[in-house]
Amino acid sequence: MRKICCIITGLIVILGMVPGVHAKAIKVGAAINLTGPASTWGQFHAKGQQDYFRYVNEVKGGVDGNKIEMKLVDTMYKVPEAVAAVRKFAVSDRVDMIATWGAGEGLAAKPIIQRYGIPAINYSTSWEILKKPVDYMYLPFGSYRLDCYAVLEYIRATHKGKDAPKVGLLTYNNAYGRSIHKPSREYAGKHNIDIVTIEEFPPKTLDLTTELLRLKKRGAEYVFMQMLPAAIITTFKCADRIDYKPEFFGTWTSTDPDFFRMGKGLIRDRLKIQFPGGLPVDKTAGIKIMEDLWTRYKTVDKFDASYWEGVVVGMIMERAFIRANEKYGKITRKTINMAMESFSSEDFGGLVPNITYTKTDHEGSFKGRIVKVSEDGKYIPITNFFVPGKEEIKILEKK
Repeated sequence: MRKICCIITGLIVILGMVPGVHAKAIKVGAAINLTGPASTWGQFHAKGQQDYFRYVNEVKGGVDGNKIEMKLVDTMYKVPEAVAAVRKFAVSDRVDMIATWGAGEGLAAKPIIQRYGIPAINYSTSWEILKKPVDYMYLPFGSYRLDCYAVLEYIRATHKGKDAPKVGLLTYNNAYGRSIHKPSREYAGKHNIDIVTIEEFPPKTLDLTTELLRLKKRGAEYVFMQMLPAAIITTFKCADRIDYKPEFFGTWTSTDPDFFRMGKGLIRDRLKIQFPGGLPVDKTAGIKIMEDLWTRYKTVDKFDASYWEGVVVGMIMERAFIRANEKYGKITRKTINMAMESFSSEDFGGLVPNITYTKTDHEGSFKGRIVKVSEDGKYIPITNFFVPGKEEIKILEKK
């Protein structure tokens, strides 16, 4: 009997030395719009994040044996629903990390996230999310300031004529739409760009003819849009109706899986966007992982920007868990946050620019490029990756 007890004791000691034996679930809460306006984006955000966590659990065996569990809640694009979900994540579900979704939702949930000390990544890259205090709130890559600076820098670099480029902003009248107003005015004021008008409209608007007529009357040669894909299709329809032919630019949120189906015959290669990440043409290690995901799980069968961001958010979270475990020997809210604030040029295989976070800067990166969106669903880089104002923009394709 004594010999058996010794054997059992020995096994316990040995098992205690094996990584993952004391594994626990790493809990992630995701408050995402799945059924409200712009829900296609939210659905594929969720699918990308879920697929990547499934890949980590099934292919990598979790994070040192710790499996990732993702609790998904539909916010229906409503701020109160998002706030309620985040509060439940914090108090009842006791999650280790959170993903929030829209600009307004992230801003409203921020006090709860900071009160309970839970690191959170917001899918909307509104720069307002990172207004002080910045604690616990993160963006996966450059904010909409990056989009504004990169788009306007491209316009300035390619504009012909002696007069200042005339740019009009066309945006939703909510936090998401207005997130490009201030940065665009700031950049334009310093670089001889004329913002001739800012036209706002409610997200449920079905006709933008009036707004486009105002843009045309003010002489806007370039229209910079901050709206979701369906509204961009409406913009193209109305522009055709009044024979208005400016150059159209959007932020990286301009396309989704429905965009190319809805925009058949309307897109016509007339949309350029700022895109802060890897594309299939890059053939990087990160792109290969994403292609492996859609081969394994069949959620998508080609590149999609919303699915891409879901994978990116999942990757960043996984890396935070890994670094927390390596540095502190445990994966908790506190150690995850400390690990993230120690990120120094973390490499994600080119799927997103290398990420650095510090105690005072949670933006991740500020590197982007201009991409042409084709009607056949291709994303074609027309500039190099560059940091606006610090690195030279190089035009890869003639205007």
